[in-house]
Amino acid sequence: MKAGRVSIRYAKALLEFAIENQKEKSVFQEMENILSVMESSPDLEVALNSPVLPGSQKRKIIDEIFPKPSKMLKSLFDLLSQNGREGILWGAAQHYIQLFDTHHGKVVATVTSAAPLTADLEKELLKKAVTLNPLKIQLKNIVDPTIKGGFILRVGDLQYNASIADRLEALKRELITS
Repeated sequence: MKAGRVSIRYAKALLEFAIENQKEKSVFQEMENILSVMESSPDLEVALNSPVLPGSQKRKIIDEIFPKPSKMLKSLFDLLSQNGREGILWGAAQHYIQLFDTHHGKVVATVTSAAPLTADLEKELLKKAVTLNPLKIQLKNIVDPTIKGGFILRVGDLQYNASIADRLEALKRELITS
């Protein structure tokens, strides 16, 4: 089983447990903290996924980096440690945040463009994103000059690729096959 599916299951279970106890917002904030710490320190994810480090050492690392977790998060840490799944902490945090947003009727749409978006273009992209997903959409712009122009809009599992780089690659494939 892929770590992605496992982390989704842990995130779903945590969200359901947090909703039952009316703590989903505080757990959301803690998961955002975990995600930001792990994104800023790639070595942490490597250590938690290392087959060389024993589980007890991985748990010590988690306890040192996140010293005062809530009871809910402590339960998650305990469960991950018991099952030898410390390495999916980053994925569980990421999926919890996505599930929390979906539960509250919000989804993040990622727009990758060669340059920062203007206000007019942002409005147009929001209109396009609404056709892909009926939930309240929050746009996140990523600037990537390698796409040369245009944009790539990703809403959940759906992607709309209108980049120049993609069109050039399609043209190249067509010329090679003809």
